[in-house]
Amino acid sequence: MARVTSTFRCTECGWTSIKWVGRCGECQTWGSVVDAAASTASQRGVAPIAVNADRAARPITEIAADSVAHWPSGIAEFDRVLGGGIVPGAAILLSGEPGVGKSTLLLEVASRAAAQGARVLYVTAEESASQVRLRAQRTGAMHPNLYLAAEVDLAVILGQIEQTDPQLVIVDSVQTVSSSLSDGIAGGPSQVREVASTLTRVSKDRGVPILIVGHVTKDGSIAGPRLLEHLVDVVCQFEGDRQTALRFVRAQKNRFGPTDEVGCFEMTGDGIAEVPDPSGLFMSRGGAPVSGTCITISMEGRRALPVEIQALIVGSSTPQPRRVVNGVDSSRVAMLLAVLERRAGIRLGDADVYVSTVGGIKITEPGADLAIALALASASREKSYPHTLAAIGEISLAGEIRPVASAKQRASEARRLGFTQLVDAESGHLREALRLAFGAASSDRDRELDAAF
Repeated sequence: MARVTSTFRCTECGWTSIKWVGRCGECQTWGSVVDAAASTASQRGVAPIAVNADRAARPITEIAADSVAHWPSGIAEFDRVLGGGIVPGAAILLSGEPGVGKSTLLLEVASRAAAQGARVLYVTAEESASQVRLRAQRTGAMHPNLYLAAEVDLAVILGQIEQTDPQLVIVDSVQTVSSSLSDGIAGGPSQVREVASTLTRVSKDRGVPILIVGHVTKDGSIAGPRLLEHLVDVVCQFEGDRQTALRFVRAQKNRFGPTDEVGCFEMTGDGIAEVPDPSGLFMSRGGAPVSGTCITISMEGRRALPVEIQALIVGSSTPQPRRVVNGVDSSRVAMLLAVLERRAGIRLGDADVYVSTVGGIKITEPGADLAIALALASASREKSYPHTLAAIGEISLAGEIRPVASAKQRASEARRLGFTQLVDAESGHLREALRLAFGAASSDRDRELDAAF
């Protein structure tokens, strides 16, 4: 008899092996290698079946174009990210780090939907029902239309859906629910795939939207197989530093709306609150202008936000000067320090440099380069800019200021907030931008700065 050999395949990247291993040799994912023969055995010998008239393929021109109807969840910032609201029959995945506030947000969504008359089923697989009830009482999320169940078995959860017949289902979280039809422990790739696919199929068959909570790994990706992101209709990322109260919800995938919207929230003692106009969260409210600060207009999705960049320059007491940043890219700050020294004559190589944003926001786009450079120059010269000045632009290694995306929207938002002096790509070069900025802040005794640049 011929010897039967098994082939094992990675569910993440498709890497194959003749023996089982705990970690994929290609993508280095743990627990993703499964027996390929078991998954393909059911596909052998599949015979075609006759298709009735109701399921027969039709020309695309004969398919009715039904409009996707969104119904508002009651939280405007969450609806903004979803593209107008929750779509019936949609599977929505909300991912984020543990403890960032995902359960608090979805409990608020459940209470708002229940207050509108919808029957909501909240399934908690991580906490007990009494724990969720205490949090709901603290945040004011109590409502008789909100049904609560503490279950970890997928079959029991499906039975709860059949019995309750809800208009909205929330499962918290997919990594703690298990199915008897799949091998492995809860949270493993096979279990997460089985649970997510079953819940997605139920949402499509019953026309009920299901919100699924998913945790992320240390590198920020969703825990479990990447197939999980392809199974659902919407993938939202819940971001925020647990040391600050500000939270962001971003849409990474949305079949019913845009993927460049951002919702702003603030964690309070009474739960989570919307921040419809976050323009004042990322700026200090001091009276007189302070040296080492500059305002930029950053884009968070489609929303333009004013962000204050702060810089501090002090003499270094160590052979290796410190470079400490918070909220900005450290490598970008190092590049800007080199450009300032080479192209503008501002030498900071022997000084400790500290750069930070106000409010805990993180800026990764290059549009904040000019504001960082102006803040560093202001800190080195101990000269402050007026409150009406803002800077927008990307700086090249040659010192040229390049235009950035959504320049008109940024400029419009700057004018709306009272920034009448805008330093941007029209300056052409970093030296000219420094002249304009210091010219706006200079007095009669400060004219010697022009000679320095």
